[in-house]
Amino acid sequence: MKAVPGLLRVASVLLAYRLDELVEAAHLFRPLKVLRPFVARPHTDVTKLSRGERLRLALTELGPIFVKAGQVLSTRRDLVPADIADELAQLQDQVPPFPGTEARVIVERELKAPVTARFGSFDETALASASIAQVHAATLPDGRAVVVKVLRPGIEKKIARDVSLLRSLGELAQRWHPNADKIRPLDVVAEVEKMLENELDLQREGASASLLRRNFASGADLYVPEVHWDLTTSGVLTLERVYGVSADDVAAIDAAGIDRKALAAKGVRVFYEQVFRDNFFHADAHPGNIWVDVQRADEPRFIALDFGIMGSLPEADQYWLAQNFIALFERDYARIARLHVDAGWMPSNVRLDELEAAVRTVCEPYFTRPLSQISLAELVVKLFQTARRFELTLQPQLILLQKTLLNIEGVGRTLDPDIDIWSVAHPVLKRILRQRYNPLRTLREGAKRLPEWFHAAPQFPELIRDTLRQAAYGEVRQKSDPLLLLQQQAAARQQHRTLFCGLLGGSLLLTASLLALASGIVGIWPAFVVGAAGVAAFVAGWPRRLK
Repeated sequence: MKAVPGLLRVASVLLAYRLDELVEAAHLFRPLKVLRPFVARPHTDVTKLSRGERLRLALTELGPIFVKAGQVLSTRRDLVPADIADELAQLQDQVPPFPGTEARVIVERELKAPVTARFGSFDETALASASIAQVHAATLPDGRAVVVKVLRPGIEKKIARDVSLLRSLGELAQRWHPNADKIRPLDVVAEVEKMLENELDLQREGASASLLRRNFASGADLYVPEVHWDLTTSGVLTLERVYGVSADDVAAIDAAGIDRKALAAKGVRVFYEQVFRDNFFHADAHPGNIWVDVQRADEPRFIALDFGIMGSLPEADQYWLAQNFIALFERDYARIARLHVDAGWMPSNVRLDELEAAVRTVCEPYFTRPLSQISLAELVVKLFQTARRFELTLQPQLILLQKTLLNIEGVGRTLDPDIDIWSVAHPVLKRILRQRYNPLRTLREGAKRLPEWFHAAPQFPELIRDTLRQAAYGEVRQKSDPLLLLQQQAAARQQHRTLFCGLLGGSLLLTASLLALASGIVGIWPAFVVGAAGVAAFVAGWPRRLK
């Protein structure tokens, strides 16, 4: 019952913007249509707007939390019509700032010291203001310029209240909306909650900025401002102040004499390095958060801002996604179909020939165009939409990556409308894959895990004995299918062989490393021979596909 006033307000705004289909979807709202002339007075020009524009304006009027929900919904292009997704992608959560005196009080409370003791100066006029926090300019006692991000007072309670209302709306939509199984409103609400939870912890944002800065330590392609940890808490974040222009400010970039074509190509490379080299990417890469350093005309670079929304992928998904991109670049549709099943994104009973044909149907029309006119982001979105017919299961991280790909390609085409995303991305991705998945890296990763393997090894005889005992006493149920039983036995033998050879190979490589360190005494050949034996053990134990 507590949510009823809020729900009525939402319904009133939706009616005001003539979003009748949304009102029709929830039985609770339907009686309001009779009272529409009294509870909702539409703007005179609302009938001239598209449905996407009307929804965007309605969410803006409802407030910051609904704006966040719209931003998340804009990423679900596999679920939301393209015209609505395009409009929702334009949502901005700019709101009037709260008084600078309050910001000062919050900073002093968080840092447990007067502002004058921690800063040389602190400007109470906000540089920028959003729904969660606002930013103030300041200087350190030594004169260095910084910015101080401060959470809005009472924001946690306000967000908790609004999220509760949003959840109630999601439950109504889940129950009554005719396309609830496709829109999945409760999943959208869950994504909003997770996003807001991350953005409310500024120390987490600082940690994200710090890691991204370390990944691009040279600063040649992407510059990330330094975090001042002694002036950062969960409620206050202090960063080095940086200067630049928005990535979509073409006039300013041209005035600085920067080669926009080279800059656009660099932006695409930086994105693929973040995703596939570092597995840590900026997931809110719209032009307002991606600046260009106009002071470096000869060697242009980007500047990253606002690290509240970052993305990463499980290592397995990262590998499968990279392989899918390579197969897409090479138009290997059969491989794309097989990769989707091998990755576990689709059930194993999917007809691969049908999936291959569906992928070909989506991709082939694109390849009739010049490569510079192909939108990789658009193609990936359509592939996800097609794959949903085959029970595709996607993790939220992949949806976040899809949104970022759209943003990055948008920035790239703003800078260079003729950019050939394919020719830029393909060699970068192949180079990264060669570096990430090669025998030397495998050996290094194996050496790192040797202590874990040695620690677990004494437990295996007992585990095998217990399993055999349970089987002998009938405590382990065996499958009646003889073929399945043979496959299980073969799999068990393969696991034992892999474990034994892995332990043996790791031990030999560790011994080879020690012999190499002592090569001045025993020579290099013992280390070479033992190392070769270790590699042979790994090869012998490498998992093989069961027939």
